[in-house]
Amino acid sequence: MPEFLHHLAVLVTQYGIPALFVSVFLESVGAPLPGETAILAASAAAAAGKLNIYAVVVTAFFAAVLGDNLGYLIGRTFGRPVILRYGARWGATEENLQRVEAAAEKWGPLMVVFARFVVVLRQLNGLVAGTTGMHWLVFAIANAIGAALWVGLWATLAYKFGLSTDALPFIWHHLALFAGILTPLLIIVLVVLYIRSRGRGPR
Repeated sequence: MPEFLHHLAVLVTQYGIPALFVSVFLESVGAPLPGETAILAASAAAAAGKLNIYAVVVTAFFAAVLGDNLGYLIGRTFGRPVILRYGARWGATEENLQRVEAAAEKWGPLMVVFARFVVVLRQLNGLVAGTTGMHWLVFAIANAIGAALWVGLWATLAYKFGLSTDALPFIWHHLALFAGILTPLLIIVLVVLYIRSRGRGPR
């Protein structure tokens, strides 16, 4: 992992914000690219004065949101059979789709937020939200919240501790601790909003 992070850090530093956008955007659409690690590398580069941290955060956020929304549109437009037929090479296999669909059925919009912190879920949650018919506005709100937490968490940690790539593995291995603190608070907020929205539904 440290060697991989080092190479990615060099790539992001060399190509800057465009490389960050492409990596996060394509990963959010469903491609098996290291968008999460790209945020770490870009934020560490910002800490070293090679990139602007605000540009890193804004770029990663919009890349994540736009990528997931494109995934949603693809899933909603073409459906599950087309995704399975053409997406298997990118990780959209029957097994992976079933896994994400089970999470979507159980957690609804909460899955969209959780997905940001889980490999495979992160890549496929937009596609699955579209194929399962989740309302776009619900998806969009949950997606934006998840993207803000995800980007904010990684960028803050890497910017604070990532003056060199040696600190990136430390951040990588300790993500669960920080996510474990922030995620329950977010769940409570979303559950309350979800219950209230259902209570205001048609009678």
